[in-house]
Amino acid sequence: MNFPARHIGPDARETAHMLRRLGYRDLDQLIDAAVPDQIRITEPLDLPAARDEDRVLSDLRTLADRNRPRVQMIGLGYYDTVTPAVLRRNMLESPAWYTAYTPYQPEISQGRLEALLTFQTMIQDLTALPIAGASLLDEASAVMEAVLLMRRANKTKSSRVILDAECLPQTIALVRGRARAVGIDVEVAELSDGLPDGDAFGVVLQAPGASGVVRDLAELIADAAARGMLTTVAADLLSLTLLRAPGELGADIAVGSAQRFGVPLFFGGPHAGYLSVRAGLERMLPGRLVGVSLDAEAKPAYRLALQTREQHIRRDKATSNICTAQALLANVAAMYAAYHGPDGLRAIATRIHRHACAIAAGLRAAGHDVVHERFFDTVLVRSRGAAQRFVAAAEADGINLRLVDSDHIGIACDERTTDDVVARVLAVFDASVQPAVTTGFPAELVRTSTYLHHPVFHEHRSETAMLRFLRELSDKDLALDRSMIPLGSCTMKLNSAVEMEPISWPGFAGIHPYAPAGQTKGYLALIADLEGWLAEITGYDRVSLQPNAGSQGELAGLLAIKAYHSSRGESHRDVCLIPQSAHGTNAASAVLAGMRVVVVGTAANGNIDIADLRAKLAAHDGSVGAIMLTYPSTHGVYENDITTVCDLVHAAGGQVYVDGANLNALVGLAKPGRFGGDVSHLNLHKTFCIPHGGGGPGVGPVAVRAHLAPFLPGDPLAEDGPAPVSAANYGSAGILPITWAYLALMGPDGLTAATKSAVLAANYLADALTEHYPVLYTGPAGLVAHECILDLRALTKATGVTAEDVAKRLIDYGFHAPTLSFPVNGTLMVEPTESENLAELDRFIEAMIAIRHEIDQVGSGVWRLEQSPLRQAPHTAEQVTAPDWDLPYDRQYAVYPVDAVRRNKYWPPVRRIDGVHGDRNLVCSCPAPEAFEITDAPAVSDREEVFA
Repeated sequence: MNFPARHIGPDARETAHMLRRLGYRDLDQLIDAAVPDQIRITEPLDLPAARDEDRVLSDLRTLADRNRPRVQMIGLGYYDTVTPAVLRRNMLESPAWYTAYTPYQPEISQGRLEALLTFQTMIQDLTALPIAGASLLDEASAVMEAVLLMRRANKTKSSRVILDAECLPQTIALVRGRARAVGIDVEVAELSDGLPDGDAFGVVLQAPGASGVVRDLAELIADAAARGMLTTVAADLLSLTLLRAPGELGADIAVGSAQRFGVPLFFGGPHAGYLSVRAGLERMLPGRLVGVSLDAEAKPAYRLALQTREQHIRRDKATSNICTAQALLANVAAMYAAYHGPDGLRAIATRIHRHACAIAAGLRAAGHDVVHERFFDTVLVRSRGAAQRFVAAAEADGINLRLVDSDHIGIACDERTTDDVVARVLAVFDASVQPAVTTGFPAELVRTSTYLHHPVFHEHRSETAMLRFLRELSDKDLALDRSMIPLGSCTMKLNSAVEMEPISWPGFAGIHPYAPAGQTKGYLALIADLEGWLAEITGYDRVSLQPNAGSQGELAGLLAIKAYHSSRGESHRDVCLIPQSAHGTNAASAVLAGMRVVVVGTAANGNIDIADLRAKLAAHDGSVGAIMLTYPSTHGVYENDITTVCDLVHAAGGQVYVDGANLNALVGLAKPGRFGGDVSHLNLHKTFCIPHGGGGPGVGPVAVRAHLAPFLPGDPLAEDGPAPVSAANYGSAGILPITWAYLALMGPDGLTAATKSAVLAANYLADALTEHYPVLYTGPAGLVAHECILDLRALTKATGVTAEDVAKRLIDYGFHAPTLSFPVNGTLMVEPTESENLAELDRFIEAMIAIRHEIDQVGSGVWRLEQSPLRQAPHTAEQVTAPDWDLPYDRQYAVYPVDAVRRNKYWPPVRRIDGVHGDRNLVCSCPAPEAFEITDAPAVSDREEVFA
C-alpha cells in the first residue's frame, strides 16, 4: 500500500459511502461545488513524485550523513547534552506525549499538565522566584517578553531599556528588532563600571555572560532598583545549581533556556524557553501558566490558570502573541531534572565546571591569556591574531570552538565534555592537562540555598521508576493515539511514525545552530527543499523557516509589511484591518508589530462584511497598512468574495496577510499567493504533520511575494540586515525532517487527495449532525470547508445545557472535545481531518447524537440539569465505584453510554475542574502529596471559557 493510503483514513469504499450520503458522484464534483472557481488552480502541484517509506528514510539518512556532528564547544546558549534513553523513547518519541493537544480541556490533560507543573516548579526553585510559566519559545524571545513585561509593570514614562553587552548576540539582535516596532529604545551597555546615566524602565543582565564571565550582579540589581528600574537576569539554568540565583540577587524576572536539560541541539530548536517572576508580576506573565485547582470532589487537579489572559480573549489588548509554547521540550527538561534530582544536576554542573577549569589551567600554564578569572563552563582565551588558526585546528580534530574575533576564542564545556576532550582541546593550543586544578567560586557568588525539594525530584531515579512514572502520566491523558481529536482550526491529523523517526538521529539532533556551514550541508539542503516546496504549495516566491511558532510567523509577516511600507516612505501606513472572526493572535501580533487594529464586521452569512470593509478603508484612507485574513474563514467557509477583499485592500495601498491556519483546505486546490495574498504564515504543526506535542513545538514559516522578500527575518548573528524573530536562523530546525518526509511521502497527488478528503469528512459530519445541532455557516452550495461550527445556543437557551457541558460529556464517550466557544460563543467547531476513517467518524457522530438525546432528557424534565450526566461529566472510575450513588441515571450509563465505549474505555483521572477556584487561589507549583487527601467537595463553577 502506498503512503497516501496510509495517511488518508477513508478508503475508496468508505469515500464512496460518504459521497453517496452527500449526493455527489465523486470527490471532484464535491470540491467543484465547495471551492469557488475564482481561487482554484488548474495545474497540478509542481513537486517531486511520491516516494515510498523506505526511499524517504534512505533519502533522509543521506541528508543526515551530509551533516557533520562534532564535539560542540561553541556555547552561546546551546550545549550538547545527554537525553536519557528512557526519556527519549518514552516521552520525546512517544505518541502518547507528542500527539496530544494543548491542555485547554484539563480533565483529559492531567498527565501533561502535571509534567508542565513540574517544569514550573523546577524553574521556580532554580531561579529562586515564586512564579514561572509553562515555557516560551526560546531564550531570545523570552528576553523580549521580559522587556515587554518590565515596560508594562513599570509606571515610569521612560521608553528605554538597557541590555548588558554580555547578553547573547542573538538576544541583542532579536530585542533590537522587536523593540523598534513598539517604540522601545534599546541601549546596549558595557556594565563593568555600573549602569549608564539616565532613566530606563528596565535592565537585562546575562549570567554567566556571553563571554563566559561570572560576575556578582547584586550591586547592579540594587542600583537599578534604587533608580526605579526593573531587572531581568537571563540565567543559565544549570549554573544555578552552583551560583546564586536571580531571585536571591534581587532580580524581578529570570529568563533563559532549558535546552541543556536533556534536549538535543537540533540545529537550534525546538527548545523550551523559561520565564519566572517575583510576587506581584504573576498576572502579567506571557503565555501559559499551569495552576492547581479542585475538581467536583475537592481533589486537587491541574488546569491552565488565568485563561482570560490568553490572546484569544484579549486580542488587541493582549500583552503577548504567544500561542504555541514548547510543552513537549519543557516536559523533557522537567523529567530530566526529576531523573537526576538536585544532587545529580549539581554533579553534572560541577563536572562541567571542573573541565572548564582544567582547560583554563592548561592554557595558562602554556602561556596563553585566559581573559576571565571567574567562569562556569566557558573559557575565553586571547590569542593575538591567531584565533582563526586555532579554531581551524580544533575543527580538523573534530571539535567546534567559537571564533569570537581575530583575537579571541570561546571554549564551552557541557555534559558531553570528557577528560579526553579536554586533552584534545589543550593539544590544539600546544598545552597539556595540569596535575592540580583549582575550581569553585568566591563565597559571595556561591549558592548556599537548596532546591528541588518536592518528592517528584527524588522518587524516580531508577529507570524502572521513571518508565512507570511516564506511563502513569500519559495514561491520564487523551491524545491522538487513543481517539480522534476533532478540534476546529487545529488540524489534529496523523503524525506518522516514519515521519517522526529521523529527528533523533545524531545527524539531525547533534548539530549546533552556529556550526560552520561545511558541517551542515544536509540541513541546508533539506531546508532549501522545504522552502521551495512550500513556496510552490502556497503560490508565493520566498519562504523563511525561522519563525518557531505560528504566532512568530504572524509577527514576521507583519514586520515585513511594515518594513516594506517604510522602504517606500509610507511608514504612516500603520492600520491593520482584522475581521471580527479572526484568531486572537492576529490582533495581538498586529499590536506587537506596532500597528493599530481596526475590526471589520461579519455579515449575516458569516463572511467579511464588504460594506463595512469599504467604510473602514475610506475612514482610514492613506493609513491602511494591511488586512489579516484567514482563508477559508474562521467560520469554516470558502468565502466567494475573497478576491474582492484583496482587490479593495490593494487599491487602498495595503498588503494582504492570509493566515495559514486553515491551509489544510487549500493544498493542491488553491494558492493564497495566487488569489491575492502578499504574505502568509503556515502552521507546520497543523497542515504539515509536525505534532502538537501537548502545546508545542510549532513551526510557523512565513511565505511572501517577491516584493516582501528583502524584509524576511534575518540571521541572528549577522551584523546587518533584517532583525530575526527567533534565536536560531532556522528556528526549530530539528523537527523540519517531519514535514520534509510528509511532503516527500505524499507527493503532489497525495497532498491534493488529502485536502479533498478533509473537505469530504467535514461535510459528512456536518450533514449527519445538522438536524441535531444546526451548522452555523455554510457556503452557497450548503457546504463547509474542512471544518464546521455546530450551534448550541438555542439548545442552551431552552435547556441550560452549554457547549462546555457537551465538551465534558464527550470525555465519557472517549473523545476530546471540538473547539469550544471559538470563534462564536456557545458553539463547537469540528475538524475531522483527512486521517480519520469512516468508523471513527461514525463513532463521533453516534456520540454527538446520543448527547443530543441527553439534552432532550434535560429539556423534557426527566433530569434536572445539575443532576444530569451532562453537568456531572466527566465521570471517574472512583466516582462510579463509590458506595453511594444518588444520581437519577445508573452508574453503567454514566461511563458506558454507548456500546462502542466498552471496547476501549478511557477513564478520566478527575471530575470537572473548578476554574474560578484555581484563579482566585493561584498555586502554580507541585502540591505536596498530602494535598490529595479528599475533603468536602466545593461547588463547581458553571462556566469556563476554553479556546483553541
